[in-house]
Amino acid sequence: MEPPEDRDGRSFVEVLNEKYSPENFPYRRGPGMGVVVVPTVGLQGSPMKDRLNLPSVLVLNGCGISNAGDPAEIAAFCAHVSELDISHNNLQDWHEISKIASSIPNLEFLNLSYNPLAGTALDPQCAEAFLRVRRLVLNNTQISWDTVMLLTQNMPELEELFLGLNEYSSVSASSIACPTLRLLHITDNSLHDWAEVCKFGSMFPSLDTLIMANNNLASIQDNKDILARLFPNLRSINLNNSGLNRWEDIEKLNFFPKLEEVRLQGIPLLQAYTNAERRNLMIAQLPSVSHLNGSVVTGSEREDAERFFIRHYLDCPEKELPYRYHSLVTKYGKLEPLAEIDLKPRCRARVEVHCEEKVEQLNIRLDQTVAELKKQLTAVVQLSTNSMRLYYIDKDSAFGPEELKYNARALHSYSIQDGDELLVVPKTK
Repeated sequence: MEPPEDRDGRSFVEVLNEKYSPENFPYRRGPGMGVVVVPTVGLQGSPMKDRLNLPSVLVLNGCGISNAGDPAEIAAFCAHVSELDISHNNLQDWHEISKIASSIPNLEFLNLSYNPLAGTALDPQCAEAFLRVRRLVLNNTQISWDTVMLLTQNMPELEELFLGLNEYSSVSASSIACPTLRLLHITDNSLHDWAEVCKFGSMFPSLDTLIMANNNLASIQDNKDILARLFPNLRSINLNNSGLNRWEDIEKLNFFPKLEEVRLQGIPLLQAYTNAERRNLMIAQLPSVSHLNGSVVTGSEREDAERFFIRHYLDCPEKELPYRYHSLVTKYGKLEPLAEIDLKPRCRARVEVHCEEKVEQLNIRLDQTVAELKKQLTAVVQLSTNSMRLYYIDKDSAFGPEELKYNARALHSYSIQDGDELLVVPKTK
């Protein structure tokens, strides 16, 4: 038969003792730095007395922890701990997790990600162990939504909640709100219906940041009054890789009264546009947004985008024009299309070659060098490259001929145009 410690897995206390033993931290660094030795007043007889060097941020991820161990030992050495990462372990029992949390009185951050919590019931009395936690990370735990609600109802100081990769396709509303929550990170789930998102508004009335990337959300529904009532404090939203495919959905983002940061990359609506077009159209549609996809929107960029928006819809039928178009026309007036200017460098030019009494029309490549042009001219003027001096005459310039004396210089740098002249003068002996 296997010994109990192998059958039950490793305890939090056991791993704590191993990782933070003096053998791993033989020297104490300066005040406020590195690990600290916890006083052991009143802990006579403790098997860990004077042996642990503990930081205020404990990281015990991937250590095979499945149970708490002796709560008295945890309390003795973790009184000063404020952040705890026990992700990627084998914690399956909320009773064990609550024993750990309740033994750390100053715990503000707790990461339980990648622990198998599916189907694990949470007793309301155990939920009280998380009273002081402000940031709770439950990514890929498969925790039920009912358990999430029980936790939020018993965490009066909770500010940030991470629920990614938990396969939620729907959520149930709670009659008890969590008024302190400011950030909800619920990426990589299966929330397609906007009705599910609306429940967050009533449950978390102080929500400031909503991160919903990779949920394939189909659309943003509800009218201006409902959205403003449900999300009065929402300042930032991330809808990257959602399923939004209508400009009407983008326009509805303007109904969130405090929204100023938006992330909208990888949505079907924008696939047909270039990166520059995407950014211009989004900025013009969202007049109150100051940060788009992580970048600041400057005043000059906004004006350029809004002017681009007007010109983009110049040929659009009146009935299909977006609402924003009319307000921008009121601001800037109806703008004329920009002239199409080809900024690509010219490849060739047709010039007149003069050599003494001889004049010939010649089509020359502008990507070649002066030396290569001289070689081309040898057959025209019957002179070797060492026997000629070459001048360029700009037909539109008031200045005289310019000698092309730098053999390695490219012709396009002289801005040679059709109709200009090349003068070949034999060198005198």
